[in-house]
Amino acid sequence: MSEQALRRQVLFLLDGGRAHLRARTVLAAFPRKLCGVRPPGFLHSGWQLLEHLRIAQADLLAFCKDPKHRSPKWPEGYWPKAAPRTPAAWQSSARAFLADLGTCLRVVRDRRVDLLASLPHTDGVSWLQELFLVATHNSYHLGQLMQLAHVLEAPAVRR
Repeated sequence: MSEQALRRQVLFLLDGGRAHLRARTVLAAFPRKLCGVRPPGFLHSGWQLLEHLRIAQADLLAFCKDPKHRSPKWPEGYWPKAAPRTPAAWQSSARAFLADLGTCLRVVRDRRVDLLASLPHTDGVSWLQELFLVATHNSYHLGQLMQLAHVLEAPAVRR
Protein backbone atom coordinates (compact mmCIF):
# COMPACT_ATOMS: atom_id res chain seq x y z
CA MET A 1 0.00 0.00 0.00
CA SER A 2 1.33 3.43 -0.87
CA GLU A 3 1.75 6.12 1.75
CA GLN A 4 -0.97 8.16 0.05
CA ALA A 5 -3.39 5.22 0.20
CA LEU A 6 -2.57 4.65 3.87
CA ARG A 7 -3.27 8.29 4.66
CA ARG A 8 -6.60 8.10 2.80
CA GLN A 9 -7.61 5.07 4.86
CA VAL A 10 -6.70 6.78 8.13
CA LEU A 11 -8.75 9.82 7.11
CA PHE A 12 -11.77 7.56 6.51
CA LEU A 13 -11.28 5.93 9.90
CA LEU A 14 -11.04 9.27 11.70
CA ASP A 15 -13.76 11.22 9.94
CA GLY A 16 -16.28 8.57 9.07
CA GLY A 17 -17.83 7.77 5.78
CA ARG A 18 -18.89 4.52 4.23
CA ALA A 19 -20.12 2.36 7.14
CA HIS A 20 -19.29 4.93 9.85
CA LEU A 21 -21.21 8.09 10.63
CA ARG A 22 -19.29 11.32 10.78
CA ALA A 23 -18.80 12.78 14.26
CA ARG A 24 -20.29 16.14 13.29
CA THR A 25 -23.44 14.38 12.05
CA VAL A 26 -23.88 12.41 15.27
CA LEU A 27 -23.27 15.43 17.49
CA ALA A 28 -25.57 17.72 15.50
CA ALA A 29 -28.40 15.17 15.60
CA PHE A 30 -28.27 14.48 19.34
CA PRO A 31 -31.29 15.89 21.24
CA ARG A 32 -29.56 18.59 23.30
CA LYS A 33 -32.52 19.08 25.64
CA LEU A 34 -32.00 15.49 26.75
CA CYS A 35 -28.20 15.45 26.86
CA GLY A 36 -28.11 15.13 30.66
CA VAL A 37 -30.61 12.26 30.79
CA ARG A 38 -29.44 8.72 31.48
CA PRO A 39 -32.24 6.25 30.78
CA PRO A 40 -32.38 2.82 32.46
CA GLY A 41 -29.83 0.44 31.00
CA PHE A 42 -27.36 3.17 30.03
CA LEU A 43 -24.25 3.86 32.07
CA HIS A 44 -23.78 7.40 30.76
CA SER A 45 -25.76 10.37 29.51
CA GLY A 46 -25.08 11.97 26.16
CA TRP A 47 -23.25 14.77 27.93
CA GLN A 48 -20.98 12.33 29.73
CA LEU A 49 -20.22 10.51 26.47
CA LEU A 50 -19.45 13.74 24.61
CA GLU A 51 -17.21 15.02 27.39
CA HIS A 52 -15.45 11.66 27.59
CA LEU A 53 -14.84 11.77 23.83
CA ARG A 54 -13.49 15.33 24.06
CA ILE A 55 -11.25 14.66 27.06
CA ALA A 56 -9.83 11.37 25.75
CA GLN A 57 -9.13 12.70 22.26
CA ALA A 58 -7.47 15.84 23.65
CA ASP A 59 -5.38 13.66 25.96
CA LEU A 60 -4.20 11.45 23.10
CA LEU A 61 -3.26 14.48 21.00
CA ALA A 62 -1.39 16.09 23.89
CA PHE A 63 0.46 12.82 24.52
CA CYS A 64 1.68 12.83 20.91
CA LYS A 65 2.74 16.46 20.87
CA ASP A 66 4.04 17.20 24.35
CA PRO A 67 6.71 15.07 26.06
CA LYS A 68 5.77 16.64 29.40
CA HIS A 69 2.05 15.90 29.10
CA ARG A 70 0.43 14.07 31.98
CA SER A 71 -2.87 12.31 31.38
CA PRO A 72 -5.82 12.79 33.72
CA LYS A 73 -6.30 10.21 36.44
CA TRP A 74 -8.32 7.20 35.30
CA PRO A 75 -11.29 6.98 35.37
CA GLU A 76 -12.43 10.12 37.15
CA GLY A 77 -10.42 12.48 34.94
CA TYR A 78 -12.12 11.16 31.82
CA TRP A 79 -15.77 10.97 32.87
CA PRO A 80 -17.82 13.96 34.11
CA LYS A 81 -20.26 13.16 36.87
CA ALA A 82 -22.87 15.86 36.33
CA ALA A 83 -25.06 17.18 33.55
CA PRO A 84 -23.90 20.23 31.56
CA ARG A 85 -23.94 23.44 33.57
CA THR A 86 -25.39 25.57 30.77
CA PRO A 87 -27.36 24.93 27.59
CA ALA A 88 -24.37 26.17 25.57
CA ALA A 89 -22.03 23.63 27.17
CA TRP A 90 -22.94 20.90 24.65
CA GLN A 91 -22.10 23.16 21.72
CA SER A 92 -18.85 24.29 23.33
CA SER A 93 -17.74 20.73 24.06
CA ALA A 94 -18.75 19.54 20.57
CA ARG A 95 -16.77 22.40 18.97
CA ALA A 96 -13.68 21.54 21.02
CA PHE A 97 -14.00 17.85 20.14
CA LEU A 98 -14.39 18.62 16.42
CA ALA A 99 -11.46 21.06 16.52
CA ASP A 100 -9.20 18.36 17.97
CA LEU A 101 -10.51 15.89 15.41
CA GLY A 102 -9.57 18.47 12.78
CA THR A 103 -6.06 18.55 14.24
CA CYS A 104 -5.86 14.76 13.86
CA LEU A 105 -6.93 15.08 10.23
CA ARG A 106 -4.30 17.76 9.57
CA VAL A 107 -1.62 15.50 11.03
CA VAL A 108 -2.64 12.73 8.64
CA ARG A 109 -2.64 15.11 5.65
CA ASP A 110 0.77 16.58 6.54
CA ARG A 111 3.28 14.62 4.48
CA ARG A 112 6.09 15.94 6.67
CA VAL A 113 4.71 13.77 9.49
CA ASP A 114 6.00 10.22 9.35
CA LEU A 115 2.98 8.33 10.63
CA LEU A 116 4.98 5.15 11.18
CA ALA A 117 7.96 6.62 13.03
CA SER A 118 8.14 6.36 16.80
CA LEU A 119 7.32 9.59 18.57
CA PRO A 120 10.62 10.78 20.04
CA HIS A 121 9.43 10.88 23.65
CA THR A 122 7.80 7.43 23.65
CA ASP A 123 8.89 3.83 23.81
CA GLY A 124 7.98 3.10 20.20
CA VAL A 125 4.50 4.62 19.92
CA SER A 126 3.76 6.14 16.50
CA TRP A 127 1.27 8.73 15.27
CA LEU A 128 -0.43 5.91 13.36
CA GLN A 129 -1.03 3.89 16.52
CA GLU A 130 -2.45 6.89 18.35
CA LEU A 131 -4.63 7.93 15.41
CA PHE A 132 -6.02 4.40 15.20
CA LEU A 133 -6.76 4.61 18.91
CA VAL A 134 -8.55 7.94 18.42
CA ALA A 135 -10.56 6.50 15.51
CA THR A 136 -11.65 3.33 17.27
CA HIS A 137 -12.40 5.07 20.56
CA ASN A 138 -14.43 7.77 18.83
CA SER A 139 -16.30 5.24 16.70
CA TYR A 140 -17.30 3.19 19.74
CA HIS A 141 -18.62 6.11 21.76
CA LEU A 142 -20.25 7.86 18.79
CA GLY A 143 -22.16 4.62 18.27
CA GLN A 144 -23.25 4.77 21.90
CA LEU A 145 -24.41 8.36 21.38
CA MET A 146 -26.51 7.30 18.38
CA GLN A 147 -28.07 4.43 20.31
CA LEU A 148 -28.78 6.73 23.25
CA ALA A 149 -30.35 9.34 20.96
CA HIS A 150 -32.71 6.73 19.50
CA VAL A 151 -33.78 5.62 22.98
CA LEU A 152 -34.22 9.18 24.25
CA GLU A 153 -36.34 10.14 21.26
CA ALA A 154 -38.63 7.10 21.59
CA PRO A 155 -42.16 8.12 22.70
CA ALA A 156 -42.08 5.91 25.81
CA VAL A 157 -38.98 7.71 27.13
CA ARG A 158 -40.29 11.21 26.49
CA ARG A 159 -43.38 10.73 28.68
